[in-house]
Amino acid sequence: MEALAASVVAVLGTALGAILTHVFQRRNAQRAESVAREERLRQERVAAFSSFAGALADYRRGQLDHWYARRREEPGTESLRREAARLRAIALEAMFRAELLASAPELATAGRQALQEADRMDLARTREELEEPRTRSREAVYAYVEAARDWVPGPR
Repeated sequence: MEALAASVVAVLGTALGAILTHVFQRRNAQRAESVAREERLRQERVAAFSSFAGALADYRRGQLDHWYARRREEPGTESLRREAARLRAIALEAMFRAELLASAPELATAGRQALQEADRMDLARTREELEEPRTRSREAVYAYVEAARDWVPGPR
């Protein structure tokens, strides 16, 4: 009888050990999967936000190239206008991707504001008038990056 009791205890102990091992392994796997998912999202956000900020900087440069060429009445002004429009389209696409990765109204507002400020550079008639929208657009890009920083915590 004692042998039977010892066997039952051994079987129950083994079964309990297997169940507990399974529970802990499952919990650890879920935790690891969650951490990996969060890290992938963080990396995607870093890529999207920095891509948008870079696209904004390129668009600003395109706007300035077009503005200066137009004021100097250089040939090729039309191609520079098309290039600025192409850079704006790239910035818009990057902005949409960034907005899809972070549902933050303040971040979307900062990004759209930066794009609008870059749009305004082309409206200046003189070099003096250009300085304000040029400065405001640069500051708006920096403000966007600052707002985006809250959405990309450091790596784990």
